[in-house]
Amino acid sequence: MAKIMVVDDDPEISSLVEYTLESLGHKMKVCDNGRDVIDALREFKPDLLVLDVMLPGVDGYSLATKITEEAEFANMPIIVLSALEPSRTMFTKFTQVSAFLTKPFNTDDLVESVKNALAAKPQ
Repeated sequence: MAKIMVVDDDPEISSLVEYTLESLGHKMKVCDNGRDVIDALREFKPDLLVLDVMLPGVDGYSLATKITEEAEFANMPIIVLSALEPSRTMFTKFTQVSAFLTKPFNTDDLVESVKNALAAKPQ
């Protein structure tokens, strides 16, 4: 199964995502702030990133910008989670963003988004 990293400062959300995806057999890593994400990505080398928008340290939009500019992360799909529906339009410019889920989200939608993102990922 895939290696998936969740970046969310809300422990309830990150636990829900982690539990939901672990139950499908994925290997999970949780990061709770924007400052540690790039180092954690380099260390864990995930197949997929689940990214919150509002984060302490560095926000999700800035992280998505940085991640999509780095060659080593160029093929890693990103699923964006946000309580702010209007922020959806900010992420349309990123080809790596395969889904945008508004909190609170349905875990079935999360599972479907993860399956689609991994299926479409360039090998």
